[in-house]
Amino acid sequence: MRRLRRDVAMIFQHYNVVPRLSVLKNVLTGRLGSLSGPLSWFQLFPATDIALARECLARVGLEQKEDVRTDTLSGGQKQRVGIARALAQQPKVILADEPVASLDPKTSRTVLEYLLQASRDFGITVLCNLHQVEYAREFGQRIVGVAHGRVVFDGPPEELTDDVLHLIYPDGVEAAASPAPEAAHAASPAPAHAAPPALRHAAPEES
Repeated sequence: MRRLRRDVAMIFQHYNVVPRLSVLKNVLTGRLGSLSGPLSWFQLFPATDIALARECLARVGLEQKEDVRTDTLSGGQKQRVGIARALAQQPKVILADEPVASLDPKTSRTVLEYLLQASRDFGITVLCNLHQVEYAREFGQRIVGVAHGRVVFDGPPEELTDDVLHLIYPDGVEAAASPAPEAAHAASPAPAHAAPPALRHAAPEES
């Protein structure tokens, strides 16, 4: 189980950063699974881990913020910290749970571009849960649409037609893109008509 946790990283809708810690310390938490017990208890990170965390911050354009408290950052910057933390874990798979749901369109595209680039550069599979169909089409290599508990579409973005979207979202895409508050929580199952398509970035499949 510990090995599985090291191989699978998470990016959360509401960032899940530690507000009082610095940006660098938040990224270093992605290395805790690779440390022995005593080192992780006291947060004694080796120099190689610190260098890796700084490289990950540079990748998302936050190298100048490493000593800043994370609670002073904007929402988009916090999500970029979450991406850097996931990359520092050096996973095989990243699970992203609606990573841009709380962000404006410009910042959303920036975050998804970082994920796509990391997927291509490091061969990381990114499984991303989205309500925004246009982002799935723009950034996804493979889209899986689920409705009423079953897969109704599994294919490339160019095959995601309006007819297929109606199968995924019987009440319309606009209704699904603005779920009720109770449906936005991961612990609460989304209604069948709001089941979002997932996009998968898989660098090994890149031609």
